[in-house]
Order: sequence, then structure tokens, then C-alpha cells
Amino acid sequence: MSPTPNPPRHEPEAPCDLVGIGIGPFNLSLAALAHPLTELDTAFYEQRPGFDWHPGLLIDGATLQVPFLADLVTLADPASPWSFLNYLKDRDRLFPFYFAERFHIQRTEYDAYCRWVSDHLPGLHFGHRVDAVRWHPDRTLFEVDFARLDADGQTRSLGRTHTRNIVVGVGTAPHVPQTLKPLADAPGVPVIHAADYLEHRDQLHTAGHTTVVGAGQSGAEIFLDLLRNRPTGQERITWLSRTEAFAPMEYSKLGLEHFTPDYTRYFHHLPEAERDRLLAAQWQLHKGIDADTIAAIHDELYRRTQHGGWPDAVLTPAVHVRTAGRVATSKIELHLEHVQQGTRTRLTTDAVVLATGYRERPLGRLLAGLDPHLRRDSADRPRVDDQYRLVLDPAVTDTGCQIYVQNAELHTHGVGTPDLGLAAWRSASILNALTGKEPYPLPERTAFTTFGLTPPPAGPTGRRATPTLVPLADIR
Repeated sequence: MSPTPNPPRHEPEAPCDLVGIGIGPFNLSLAALAHPLTELDTAFYEQRPGFDWHPGLLIDGATLQVPFLADLVTLADPASPWSFLNYLKDRDRLFPFYFAERFHIQRTEYDAYCRWVSDHLPGLHFGHRVDAVRWHPDRTLFEVDFARLDADGQTRSLGRTHTRNIVVGVGTAPHVPQTLKPLADAPGVPVIHAADYLEHRDQLHTAGHTTVVGAGQSGAEIFLDLLRNRPTGQERITWLSRTEAFAPMEYSKLGLEHFTPDYTRYFHHLPEAERDRLLAAQWQLHKGIDADTIAAIHDELYRRTQHGGWPDAVLTPAVHVRTAGRVATSKIELHLEHVQQGTRTRLTTDAVVLATGYRERPLGRLLAGLDPHLRRDSADRPRVDDQYRLVLDPAVTDTGCQIYVQNAELHTHGVGTPDLGLAAWRSASILNALTGKEPYPLPERTAFTTFGLTPPPAGPTGRRATPTLVPLADIR
């Protein structure tokens, strides 16, 4: 049976305790864990008409890179009615899932689970675009302006609400390299981001020659899907990557401990320059390809050699796309440079898929009204404290009002920021800090690895994540 949602508690003129901006998996997790906390009056706003999670990448057979336990709630509250297992039970699919023995579920199933939660959870307002956030010093509240949208995305009416706390979870946006942006923006030119792959899949399958740029998980899945749908010997696919190898994602058990709260706390207390250095060096923790996908690509390529000859597929790492342009109106010319050899060449292709990842959506426009109150680091990025709160002027925070962020703190909290496995823990941490209580007791320690020789300062509960180490004696 589905969880029975409580009726919304919010009175139109009364301030909310918490307003969420954006309803992706992270704010949906927060809304699900906030639901049983009856003392909290919450409202979440999303401009899209319904929950929508990377629809262009829901390729048949593609799986999540985290186990099903990394759902919206389980790692903070295994008994929550909003768990993935309860979703299966509601769909009479618990026993089939049990016998399937799958630890990693398909993306389509995760998307359906999140839609189930969003359909039953109260306090979610889709079709509402938040336009501005301001501090109202006389009322000592945040003021949130929003627009109600019609089915075509046009403004139907305007609204305003006041709240003591805000959590910003506007997610990430597809990243298109500057050199390819004019082509991607031009109508009729088949240069698309991976986020839109399924929408253009049929066109790409019939294109004469297709080039995939980017060697993360999305690039690998798209290359494999294109390969499987081309005739043997007539594949005509090129796969390029700026990274120096088509490298597997770090998936060893101790390597995965970089996605624990222990590592997040350790990373947050490092100097800013060291955090920036680590983020650049740790790309294989979250931008590599899972081993099963690499194996499937190799198997498909090998199968095509069984009757002699090699598939017409080129896989080249360490390649940088310098510039690009159109030739003969219907083709694309990529100017390439090999970063190790220092050599350059040109590639003519009929279509390009940009598996070039995502970037955090900038908060500047949304939070422009709060700019005088924001504190920034040396790179002009918002500072975020260890409880996921933007560091604001004490004139604001001394009132008890805060702004929390979800998936906008990569520079302060590290590689676990966009990871679904930390969603429930971060949501629980926010709710613990917001309520000043501990509705979700969190573990003192989550990793066997001890990061650093000295532990970070105690967290908001006053507990340390790891035991204090005894200094080593001098060795003479």
C-alpha cells in the first residue's frame, strides 16, 4: 500500500519553516524525510510540470552506479515508507526483485520510484518557477517570489511566500564546451548533448558517421548503444576523450569510502587550495566508466571480428577538440589535437554527441537579492559550512534563519556532493541542524579508512567521526 500523505499544513499567510527550490532527487529526499516531522511546515517548488530525472539517458539496460540502498531515505531511515523496497511492495514486485538478486537497479526503475514518491508526497508544487529570493529584515524572514506556470511553461500568475529557512536544490545543467556551443545552438545541426540522446536516438542511428565526445559513463553507454544498432563492418563511429584512457571508475571497497560522511567531513576542513587540487585529481572516482560497461563494449567489438576484419569504430583517448565548424552545410568538421603527441588533425562527421558532463547551475541570478549578505571564498564561490548552510551575514543567521544547499557544494564538500548514496545522509543532516534536535540519529563513523592524522572538529552532534590517533614516536 502507498504511504498515505498528510494534508498540507501550510496556511497561505503564515511563514513556512522550510522552502525547497528545485525538486530533483536530493530535495525529494529532503521532502520525504521531512514528511513525518509534523512540527515542520514545508513547501517545495519546481518549474517543471512533474518529476523528471535525466530522461535523455534512460537507455534500456543502463543501471545506476550506486546500489538500490542509495534511495531517497534508506541510509537515514530504513523504516521510512518512502523507501525503494516499499515502492516495490506497493507495486507487488517485491518477490520478483528478491529473486532477480540485483544490487544495482536500472535507471528507468529509479526514475519510476522517484515519480511514485513525488506523486504521493504532499507539499510538492510542480509548475512553479522561483524567480527571486530576498531577505526581509523587518519580518526577519526570507521572501520567495515565484510564478505559477501553465502547461506551455508560460506564467499564469505570480505568488510570494515567506520562510525561515530555504534549501536550494536546483541541480546541474548540461555542459557544452565553448568551442562547440555555436554548433549545438544552431538549428538543424546534429550536435547534441548526451542529456538529449534519446530524443535524437533514431536520427543518430541512421547518421552516416557519428562521433561521441567524452569518456565518462554516459559517453560509454551512448557509444555502446550506437554500436549495437549498426551493421557489422559498417559501424562508422568515432569515440574521443580528453582523458588519457577509457578508464574504469574506482569501485574498490576502500576506494568507495571517499563517498562516506567521514571523507566529506575530512574534505570540508582541508584548506581551500588543497580541496581544489584534490577535486581535479579525483576524476576517476566519479567520472570513469563502470567495469561492466567497459566489458560489454569490448565484447561487442570482439563479436564483430569473428568473421574476419575489424569493426569500423575508432576509440581514441587523450584527444582535445580545439575548434569545430560546418562543412557542406550537412557535415561537421572537428579540429583535433592529441594532448600527448602534440599532433593535430581534422575529422569530418555527420553527427556529434557531447558526453561532456554537467556543471552546477550558478546561484547568482536566483540569489542576487541576497548578494550583500553572502560570504565568498577566494574564487568568488559561495562559502558553505559543515552543515550545508551558505555562510551569510550574522545579521541574517543570528535570527536563526538559514539557507541550505544540495549538490551545490562540490568545492567545499568534495566528490560525494552529486552522489546519490549521500542523499539521505545529507538530507538528515540538514533536518537535524534545522530542527535543533536529532530526528535522524547519524552514525559516528562510516569508513574503515581514517582520513588524516588528526580528526576534523566535532560535528553538530558533538561527536567525532573517528578516534583520535596517538602521535607516532620519533624514530631514531
